[in-house]
Amino acid sequence: MRWDNLFDDLEGQLEQELSAEEIDLRAEEERLRLARMSLRDRLVAIREHGPAGVGAPIRLLLGAGRVVSVAPMTFGRDWFSADLVDESPRRSQCIVPLAAIAGLLLTRDQVVSSLGAASVAESGRSLSGRLGFGFVLRDLCRRRREVDIDIAAGAQHGTIDRVGRDHLDLALHDPGTPRRESAVRQLRVVPFAQVELVRL
Repeated sequence: MRWDNLFDDLEGQLEQELSAEEIDLRAEEERLRLARMSLRDRLVAIREHGPAGVGAPIRLLLGAGRVVSVAPMTFGRDWFSADLVDESPRRSQCIVPLAAIAGLLLTRDQVVSSLGAASVAESGRSLSGRLGFGFVLRDLCRRRREVDIDIAAGAQHGTIDRVGRDHLDLALHDPGTPRRESAVRQLRVVPFAQVELVRL
């Protein structure tokens, strides 16, 4: 009888140790998974699996403490496009470089969904997921699209003339006025690192 009790006791201790090892292993795997997550991954997870679904606003903290609400739509390698969510009934679109984000102001539900085990790596395999910020700016330049570029010094309205590897040339002119040499007030070279938001 004592042998049965001894074996039962040893079996219980072994099960406890195996359970503890399994719990430790799962905790370590979770730490490694979180360590590999980027800010982009968390934004994609909120967009895909957030409590309010796709198109729900996320509050971003940009430079100088400015807060904007956006509904992310498409993610690139180092940028994302979004609808600006503000008081106006008409939503305008924007492009946000990830490097311009000083912080995310999330609800508790958004934090939980951003940490979810969603397959966010898939979004990096799409064509847009591989395109860099410069590529998007070059496309706007090619289309001669009027833009508002928000930098720390304020919003600048104009047309992108050229896009280099790490900067763009912006011809400043009045909104609604076509980019003509006579309408250009100033030519400005803006480093990508200074761009907080590009409003379309």
